[in-house]
Amino acid sequence: QVQLVESGGGLVQAGGSLRLSCAAEVSGAVLDIMAWYRQAPGKKRELVAIATIGGSTDYADSVKGRFTISRDNDKNTMYLQMSSLKPEDTAVYYCHARPKYSPINYWGQGTQVTVSS
Repeated sequence: QVQLVESGGGLVQAGGSLRLSCAAEVSGAVLDIMAWYRQAPGKKRELVAIATIGGSTDYADSVKGRFTISRDNDKNTMYLQMSSLKPEDTAVYYCHARPKYSPINYWGQGTQVTVSS
């Protein structure tokens, strides 16, 4: 019912910017929550930013002021604008979505972001 495909990862120097995209193919559902998670080597997956269909957003403290999450609900697409990147932002970034009235969580395949010092 929901397929998520991330794009936009890559290698960037510290202080640089990247924009991640998550395109959702949706059948018979409305995506209530969309979010970005990340997982660095040897660490647990952590929430980076979340956006509801109503427009509410929230961020991990570590990225507040540097990252911006946005959604285009008509296109079922989510973005993560990342600025002032730091080496500690290096991780695989995953798109996550949960439809309305559903307990099912959907995940993308992940996109690698590497920030060099």
